[in-house]
Amino acid sequence: MTDTAEFQPLPLIMAAPNGARKTKDDHPALPMSVIETVETAKACHEAGATGLHALVRNDAGMHVLDAGLYKTLLSELSRTVPEMQVQITTEAVGIYGPHEQRDLVHKVRPKAVSIALREMIPDDDVVAAGEFYTWALGEKIAIQHILYTPQDLEHFFAFTASGVIPGTHHQLLFVLGRYATDLESTPEDLEPFLETMAPAQGGLVLDWAICAFGHRETECLVRAIQMGGKARIGFENGIWNRHGDLATDNADRVRDLIQALKEQGLYPSED
Repeated sequence: MTDTAEFQPLPLIMAAPNGARKTKDDHPALPMSVIETVETAKACHEAGATGLHALVRNDAGMHVLDAGLYKTLLSELSRTVPEMQVQITTEAVGIYGPHEQRDLVHKVRPKAVSIALREMIPDDDVVAAGEFYTWALGEKIAIQHILYTPQDLEHFFAFTASGVIPGTHHQLLFVLGRYATDLESTPEDLEPFLETMAPAQGGLVLDWAICAFGHRETECLVRAIQMGGKARIGFENGIWNRHGDLATDNADRVRDLIQALKEQGLYPSED
């Protein structure tokens, strides 16, 4: 069986334009419909993002794990931004359990999906999760494991060691400051993840990224890229640019990050 992630490395910059909870009350440019999400993806791609973390909403604007909506979105994105790597999500939002999450992936069969480890395996019952991860690997579905704390990362290593999560190549997402006051992340929030990853990595090949909340989102993402990671950026996590101004839209957030990376010599030259 071949490792999925060998075929599809994470993009350096993945746009996350809406998330599961925010609405246009948070920012009028936050996309809610399939059409708006496709338009946003196109703008973010033109700004420099090569990946999209995609969520769908129902007619009431609520986050849903709806296979039909995801298939429609993926079809439109494939037509509009075929070069963009698209990742769907199984985010539970306190509504969905592991069965519904697995069912979504079985029905959609996306090329890439993000799955929170603690949501897929909320207790000691690992049988169904192990079967799912093995199936996904065989189907060449790239799973990015969402890890909210260094303890989640320790659990991830335990599951790879036991074979519940098979393979040697894995994609990870470290969520910085998820439980911080007022959801304000800092670059220092990355350090415990890196400290946990270093001694336990063993023979695994880890392709990792971060997302960060609040006003210092750009600063956190720059720090991650300095340390060899990648970035998920957008209104799902923050709506402010690095100098404190409210971003115009998601593409503006992408441009803000790229400019910061250029200033640090961390972005490829256009020459």
